[in-house]
Amino acid sequence: METKIFSPEQIKAAAIDLAAGELVAFPTETVYGLGADATNELAVKKVYAAKGRPSDNPLIVHVADVATVKKYVADFPEKAQKLTDAFWPGSLTLILNLKPNAFSKTVTGGLTTAAFRNPKNQVTLDLIKTLGRPIVGPSANTSGKPSPTTAQHVNHDLNGKIAGIIDDGPTGVGLESTVLDLSGTTPTILRPGAVTKEAIEQVIGSIENNHHHVSAEEIPKAPGMKYKHYAPNAQVLVVKEPSEFRAAIAWAAKQELPFGVLATDDILGQSSDVRFKYQFSLGDSLTTASQHLFDGLRYFDLLPEVKLILAQGFSKEGLGVAYMNRLEKSAGQQYFTETN
Repeated sequence: METKIFSPEQIKAAAIDLAAGELVAFPTETVYGLGADATNELAVKKVYAAKGRPSDNPLIVHVADVATVKKYVADFPEKAQKLTDAFWPGSLTLILNLKPNAFSKTVTGGLTTAAFRNPKNQVTLDLIKTLGRPIVGPSANTSGKPSPTTAQHVNHDLNGKIAGIIDDGPTGVGLESTVLDLSGTTPTILRPGAVTKEAIEQVIGSIENNHHHVSAEEIPKAPGMKYKHYAPNAQVLVVKEPSEFRAAIAWAAKQELPFGVLATDDILGQSSDVRFKYQFSLGDSLTTASQHLFDGLRYFDLLPEVKLILAQGFSKEGLGVAYMNRLEKSAGQQYFTETN
């Protein structure tokens, strides 16, 4: 299969492919998604096959408006209305209880709930409207690898496996959406993202954090809870404090294995007198680090000689919660320590 690269002006052609049951990767403000008609079970099954994704890992349903969500859910609680008023379109996914047989089990992972998002990207909103149906949209990458933030990342992983990719340039946020479960009694964050716990609580009051891995027997309600995620080929070690980077680089140099440094400009500048060959800049702040984290991990994947990545950690506050969630998973929870 030849994978076509669509421009943002070729929405109609991309929608025709989706309507025919094909897969088209689409841009959002977070990462690129792998799109299929959410009402076409055979098309949705192709998503799992293309990604190599476990079949019990549910998919997020992308919609053009709140009205579409209400067609599929058993109820749309007041808190959901307040949250969509505040954050849609945007980087917040809501898990809601479904009407019976609203979607196939291929979409829901066999659950009675589904996750809905209204992405903040006009190209994709126009795509959904042109198709006239919601689209599923997990990250458009090989399952378990760093999520794609450019069309080139998608093409690297899925060229020849999908019908097309809509290239709308680099994504703005760089980390997947916050997933908030509204299907139970207490709203609970299952995956942190750019919409923080504090921001949500300003709208609906107290919520819980519960972003963890589920057991082998459980079906996850949200992506990223059960299976290995965001991992590059090289081993990642999180460097918790900026002051530890010089020691981390000195230790890595003694291992006699090529290593890379993934850090902000400030850290790279302070470490310029310490010998290391491979580096990738995360910019100048937590915001830019979040935008470029996956890009950096993928950069080192293009350097097969690199066997170790020293990656900058941030405080687990605000956006830092989401950044560290992704970085820790990419590292398998491994940190640099003086005793390494």
